[in-house]
Order: sequence, then structure tokens, then C-alpha cells
Amino acid sequence: MKKYKIIGSICLFILSFAWHFGYDILPNFFTSILFPVNESIWEHMKIFWGVILFYGVIEYFLLKRENINVNNYLLKLVITAILSIFIFLIIYLPIYNTFGENFVITIILMFITYAVIEYISYLLFKLKERKISTILPIFLIFGVYLLFGYLTYNPLKNYIFYDISSGNYGIEKRN
Repeated sequence: MKKYKIIGSICLFILSFAWHFGYDILPNFFTSILFPVNESIWEHMKIFWGVILFYGVIEYFLLKRENINVNNYLLKLVITAILSIFIFLIIYLPIYNTFGENFVITIILMFITYAVIEYISYLLFKLKERKISTILPIFLIFGVYLLFGYLTYNPLKNYIFYDISSGNYGIEKRN
């Protein structure tokens, strides 16, 4: 299991770069909900959420193939996806507010976040199976995607939603 978690950290990190450009490659309503539509802090949280869920599907089948117990897998996946957003923001925002945007620091913090999340994921595998572990995560997944969709098209006028490169919020039309 530890081997999968170390490999997972690396895979999540690499997938993040591809996820970043998903909307640029296929710009439409559906991909605007899945992938970042601009360079705002908020839109980049879609990367953590989406990459963890996407890789989680792959990891599930890899673990099943190795006959590794996957109790609470969907619950673990949703918990780690949500925690990744909070962990990254808790570390990133004070640095961003103090020093501004720094690409190298952002990338390093992204990798650290994935490593921490994979460790938390490893710990969650030790929990007993729960009935709620299937129903609640499905609602949370849809709920988070609804939130991402809503805030992509109706962003708050807050610096977290502001794209400094274009001067816009959300998916507003460019001037």
C-alpha cells in the first residue's frame, strides 16, 4: 500500500499539469466545470478535486487487482479531495498574501499537498467499512461539482476568484 501511495503522489502531481489545460483544449460548458477556466486561485482548486477523483478511479482498480482491501474507498476519495483544497489554501494563501504569486512555490506546495493527502489516504484505509461510505460521497461529489459550476459562472468578487492575468472573474467574456 505504501508503494501505491508514493507512486500516487507523483501521478497526482503529473496529472495536475494535464488537468490545468483541459478547458483550453476542449472549451465547453461541461469542461468549464471540470477544469480551470482562468488563472484564479479558486479555479485551480478544480485541479486538486478533479485529479484526486480521476486518479482515485485508476487506483481503485489497481488495488483491487492486487487484492488490497478497499473499504470506504469512495468516502476516502472524497475526504482526501476536499482536504486537499483546504490544506493547499491554508498553506498557500498566507504566502500569496505576503509575497504574491510565485510559480515555483506554488508547484512545490502542490506536491507537498499531494504527499500529505496520500498519507492521509493511507491512514483512512485502516478504518472499518461504513454504510454511509457509499451514499454520502456520491452526494458530495455532485454537490462540489455544482458549486464549482455555479461559481465558475457566478464568481464572487473576491481576490480568490480574480484572474490577475486577464483581469476577469470566472468565465466572463474577455474585453
